[in-house]
Amino acid sequence: MDAVTCQSCENRVSVVKFSAAHTSVQWSATARARCAELGRNGPVPGCSALRDSIEKAVTAGVIGLSTRDRDLL
Repeated sequence: MDAVTCQSCENRVSVVKFSAAHTSVQWSATARARCAELGRNGPVPGCSALRDSIEKAVTAGVIGLSTRDRDLL
């Protein structure tokens, strides 16, 4: 997982991209509590500002797609 900082609120989360459409985000309790947008977007919690920050990190080559070439332990 790679660390990504939200360009809006500066929260830091752990991210792994498995494909263009599949992103896994691990939120710490502190980051969840600080995000003004998380949980207000309907039935699927998320943050559009963080999503944009992740996409910019992918485009900039800061994070890449995970190949997951081995089983998880």
